[in-house]
Amino acid sequence: MLYQMHELGRAWMAPMTYWADAGAKMFAAPGSWLSTLPGATRMSAGYELLYRIGKDYEKPEFGIHRIEVDGREYPVIERVVVDKPFCRLLRFKRFADDADNIADFKDDPPVLVVAPLSGHHATLLRDTVKTLLRDHKVYITDWVDARMVPAEEGAFHLDDYVQYIEEFIRTIGAADLHVISVCQPTVPVLAAVSLMAARGEPTPRSLVMMGGPIDTRQNPTQVNDLAVQKPLWWFEGNLIHNVPANYPGAGRRVYPGFMQHGGFVAMNPERHFQSHWDFYQDLLKGDLEDAESHRRFYDEYNAVLDMPAEYYLDTVRIVFQEHLLPRGLWDVKGERVNPGAITGTALMTVEGELDDISGQGQTRAAHQLCSGIPERDQQHYIVEGAGHYGIFSGRRWREQVYPQVRDFIARHAASATSASAA
Repeated sequence: MLYQMHELGRAWMAPMTYWADAGAKMFAAPGSWLSTLPGATRMSAGYELLYRIGKDYEKPEFGIHRIEVDGREYPVIERVVVDKPFCRLLRFKRFADDADNIADFKDDPPVLVVAPLSGHHATLLRDTVKTLLRDHKVYITDWVDARMVPAEEGAFHLDDYVQYIEEFIRTIGAADLHVISVCQPTVPVLAAVSLMAARGEPTPRSLVMMGGPIDTRQNPTQVNDLAVQKPLWWFEGNLIHNVPANYPGAGRRVYPGFMQHGGFVAMNPERHFQSHWDFYQDLLKGDLEDAESHRRFYDEYNAVLDMPAEYYLDTVRIVFQEHLLPRGLWDVKGERVNPGAITGTALMTVEGELDDISGQGQTRAAHQLCSGIPERDQQHYIVEGAGHYGIFSGRRWREQVYPQVRDFIARHAASATSASAA
């Protein structure tokens, strides 16, 4: 009933939200007589703050329409390569109008960015994608909000996630591919590549794993502690709800996005309160640039999706409670996951010094598991001063992490080319 009560409250708040939006515009619009009244700026700022606190946040667009390479701008289009019930594989394709750059783009290594299915949309990795587009052909997994997937499509488990990744790797072509997984998908990506290697299938040229829970027994964080302090039935009984009738996925069992969002905010309530207060002050001062920055951040941060219940509970049990991957006890659809079977794929791990979601050592554990990868093909990088989001978005990502990732991919793309020529 909680989901239904949430929807009822949302519907009840909608008229007030629309009214607040209208009020903000009436007291701020240059052509409105209300904007000339004493205190109009304060009224407009208060109304907009009320509007943004109460409004619904839909999935944002990637909005990547052009990319700058060597001082020149090139158009970018977004297209769907594979469309599955729970995920779309997207390609961001660059276009050039001269033969030299067409040839350069053609030779750029393809990269599959596996986005987390952990509350936020794949657009959270917009900065990751835009930066990678300078030197790579970029694909990304765009996970679908579970409330929008009809119940007749069936359940979605962590095993299904692994199979999706395998299919996407085969579709793009494993021989020249480089895979970057951010946070949660480091586990299923490592499983997918391990299974492909054990079967003798081609595997990607390299894996770049960033801030992921490969082994949460290493340096556990507050997030990890919560997962082990509560039994699995507690998560199922308290966090899993049915999608209401006003969505295509009516009746599907999910971990609702609004509950996940509440958990995100509860981790740092003072910071979010201060951020909203600063936004109000920026509007009063007329600091439109900082106000717009606040809007962009919270348009993304507040846009959350529902996760399939089966997938969420599988992840809690397999990754955080039983640690089946690092213990060598994980079976996917009857096949044992053995990272030691990977031999022809280079491995790079990236961790943030101040990461409070995936503690230091959790991602690095992949190196010990991938015992078949030669030491020369392994690399670990710690981003000093970076939290969880800083390793894949923002200035530290662009200036510190990306050059390391770019050079790692280029080095192993070049080694593959040399081997093919030989």
